[in-house]
Amino acid sequence: MSLLAVKSLSLTLGQPLFSELTFNLMPGERLGLVAANGRGKSSLLHCLAGTLDTTAGEITRARGLTVGHVTQDVPEKLLPSTLREAVALALGRDAAETEGWRVDVTLDGLQVPEAFRDQRLADLSGGWQRTALLARAAVTDPDLFLLDEPTNHLDLGRIGKLTDWLATLPRQVGVIAASHDRAFLDDVTGRTLFLRAEKSRLFSLPYSAARAALTETDEADARTFDNRMKEAEQLRKQAAKLKNIGINSGSDLLTIKTKQLKERADKIEQAARPAHQERSAGAIRLANSGTHAKALLTLNDAPISTPDGRPLFSTGQKWIERGDRVVLLGANGAGKTQMVEAVRRACMGSEGAIRAVPTLVLGHSDQGLAQLPDKALPFDLVSRLASGDHATRSLLAGAGIRADRQDQPVSTLSGGQKARLAMLLLRLAHPNFYLLDEPTNHLDIEGQEALESELLAHGATCLLVSHDRSFIRAVGNRFWLIERKKLVEVEDPEAFFQSALAAP
Repeated sequence: MSLLAVKSLSLTLGQPLFSELTFNLMPGERLGLVAANGRGKSSLLHCLAGTLDTTAGEITRARGLTVGHVTQDVPEKLLPSTLREAVALALGRDAAETEGWRVDVTLDGLQVPEAFRDQRLADLSGGWQRTALLARAAVTDPDLFLLDEPTNHLDLGRIGKLTDWLATLPRQVGVIAASHDRAFLDDVTGRTLFLRAEKSRLFSLPYSAARAALTETDEADARTFDNRMKEAEQLRKQAAKLKNIGINSGSDLLTIKTKQLKERADKIEQAARPAHQERSAGAIRLANSGTHAKALLTLNDAPISTPDGRPLFSTGQKWIERGDRVVLLGANGAGKTQMVEAVRRACMGSEGAIRAVPTLVLGHSDQGLAQLPDKALPFDLVSRLASGDHATRSLLAGAGIRADRQDQPVSTLSGGQKARLAMLLLRLAHPNFYLLDEPTNHLDIEGQEALESELLAHGATCLLVSHDRSFIRAVGNRFWLIERKKLVEVEDPEAFFQSALAAP
C-alpha cells in the first residue's frame, strides 16, 4: 500500500502552480521534486503535509501516516530557543517529559556537536539551523519526510552527513526532497517529479537521467505537435482546392467533402498540445569588459588570517590570468571566506601581498548578498547603473522582478529573486574579474545553468567558492585547495569532494 496517493491535484495561488497532478509514493521510495523558483514546490509539500488546502484533487494518506515536514525557514518563535530545546518542543510537552532521551539520540544520529546543542538557534549559522529543523522532524520518527531545500547553507561535509543519514533511515520510510542541488538529488533519489503548471512529468530515475529523459519527451512532444499542425494545414489546403472546384462545378458532394476536411482540421488543432515551454524565473546575463593584462591578480605568499589575527594559511606564489576560473576548495573553517575578503580588499586598491592590476574591474557577490541591503529598493539599486527609468524597469523585469516588487524593499523578495538581482548588478558593473562566494545559493537549476553558461560564454575570469559540486565541475578550470595551512593547486576537485563528503 502506498504512503501517499495523489490524484488530479491542482493548486492556484494568484496563478496556476500545478494541475492534474497524479502520483503515488510507496514505502521506502525517494522522490526528487524539481521546478524553477516560485513554481510551487514548497506549496506542494505544504499540501502533502496537510497545512495548505488544494484547489482541486485528492490526497490519500496511509492510515496513521506521520509526516516530518522540514521547511526552508526557521519559525521566528523558535529562534530564542536553544537547538536542544527546539528539538524537544517538537515532541510536545508530555512526550518531552517521558521521552526526552529521543532528543540527544536524534542529535547524535545527525552528528551535531555537543557544543552547539545549547546555543540559541538565532546565534547559529544557517546550516545548523537547517539541521535543527531536520532534527525536529526526525525526533518524531515519521513515516514520511518532506524536505524543502535540505542542502541550503550546508557545506560539503554536512551534505555528506545528510546523505549518509538518509541512507540509514528505516527501509519503509519515504522521502520527498525538493532541491536545486543536482548532485544531491542524484545521490539520494531514485525517482524525479518535474513539477509544471500543466502536464507534470514523473520518471523512475534519479535527476540527471530523468533530466535527459525529460528533454527527449519534450522534443518528442514538439515533433508530434508540429506534425499534427502540418497535417491540419494540409487538410485545409485540400479543403480550399475542393471548395474552388465545387464552386465551379456546382457539386454538392464536393461542398460536403470540403466541410468534412475543415472539421477534421479543426479537431486536430483542438486536440494538439504544444510542447512544454518553461517560463523563465528571470534571465541571468553577465558581461566581461576585458583587459589587456595577462595576469589580473598576483599572490606573493600572502598570509591569510582570521579577523582577530590568527594565521590560517599562506598562498605561496600564485597568479590568476585572463580566462582562469579558479575554484577555492577547503574544509569548513579552513579560511576560504577570509581569502575571498583579502582578494576583495586587494581589488579595491589596498596594498599587500595580493596585487591586482590597475585595469581590474571587480564584480563581487558574497554568500549573504550583503550588496543588497534589506531596506534598499531594487529600482534604486539598478537605476544607479542604468540609463533612465524605463531601462531600469525593463532590466528588473528581465531579471524576474515584477513591476509591483521593484519599488518594495529587497527584504520582500524571494531568495531566487535576490540572487537574480545580485547577478544583474554584477552585469551592470561591467567587471573583468568576478569574485563569487556561493553564487548558486537560492538559484534554481535553470538559474545555475544560466550562470554556468554565462561564465563560460564570456570567457570570464573569476575566483569562486561553492559547495555545489555540479556547478564546480561545469565552471572550474583551475582548482586551489587549502590543505595543511598551505594553498596548493590540484588537477581536479574529485578527491576533495570524496574526502569532504566522507569526513567524520
